[in-house]
Amino acid sequence: MALKMVDKEVGDVTVVEIEGRIVLGEESNAFREQVKNLLAAGKKKIVLNLAQVGYIDSAGLGTLVATFHSARSQGAVLKLANLGSKFKEVLQVTKLMTVFDTYDSEALAVESFNNK
Repeated sequence: MALKMVDKEVGDVTVVEIEGRIVLGEESNAFREQVKNLLAAGKKKIVLNLAQVGYIDSAGLGTLVATFHSARSQGAVLKLANLGSKFKEVLQVTKLMTVFDTYDSEALAVESFNNK
């Protein structure tokens, strides 16, 4: 299943709704390109809504970490919202839960930018 991504603006925050699987190959490349294009367009506040992501493999996780570091190095902030239980488990097992800012809902993630 191809990865579907739709971005929308919520105030000055860009929300990317992601649907599908983030896995090695076309999907993780498309995901990387999406974030790269947002950064190139000058977007500094990005929320990834992962509610519809059914699966992420190690390559997808690597891509997520790489895009997170890429965003940070360009002065942008990447936050994760709506992690499914499997996704949360993977982040906890890999100790990445401490790396990412995660939120239970898109609204909370967007709001967190205004609280800083």
